[in-house]
Amino acid sequence: MPARKTLLDVISPVMVGPSSSHTAGAVRIGLMAREIFNAEIKKVHFRLYNSFATTGKGHGTHKALLAGIQGWNVDDIRIKNIFDYDLGLEYEFEYIEDTNKAPNAVRIIINDKMTIRAESVGSGEIAVTNINGFNVNITGHYNSLLLIYKDLPGVISKVTDLIQRRGVNIASLLCDRDIKGGNASMYIALDSEIEPELISKIKNIECIYFATGIRKLQS
Repeated sequence: MPARKTLLDVISPVMVGPSSSHTAGAVRIGLMAREIFNAEIKKVHFRLYNSFATTGKGHGTHKALLAGIQGWNVDDIRIKNIFDYDLGLEYEFEYIEDTNKAPNAVRIIINDKMTIRAESVGSGEIAVTNINGFNVNITGHYNSLLLIYKDLPGVISKVTDLIQRRGVNIASLLCDRDIKGGNASMYIALDSEIEPELISKIKNIECIYFATGIRKLQS
């Protein structure tokens, strides 16, 4: 017999409020940006668009994004007073209205090296849509791989062959490139956890510039 649900199971996500889209979603975007960058963060610039820039001010969206970058989760009570803490990094916020962007959109620049564009799509759900100019669709629902590589024939098959050999199923795969034969990106969502050995083998493929594993976000 399935366990009986309580009220806390129905009201989701458990979070420091007040808004699932402007607060919880913003924290989850920050967490995902931190996971994607996967190195020490010394400097971060946030450009908040549209509702994130206006309504978000009252909902603490800027605080929530910064909290996620720090690795704090959506229910961390420190979020409301985050500026009272010594965070050990430089940060700044910019607020823009741009009708070409989604209502709850943000651009995050980390260490002047990586630019991540993301959106909060409601009920705490997010989508990372672009990394360093390459289109992706990272929701945080899956453990996944992100690769940057030289656009050459056979790269995709080499990577997927290594994944298949580990007995891991691919849930989805999205590739993008700047020009033919130029730089390309590959995002692979997986049904299983990613073993460090798999990432190491992928990094050994000659034309791979960058490879990282991205853990799925907590529910």
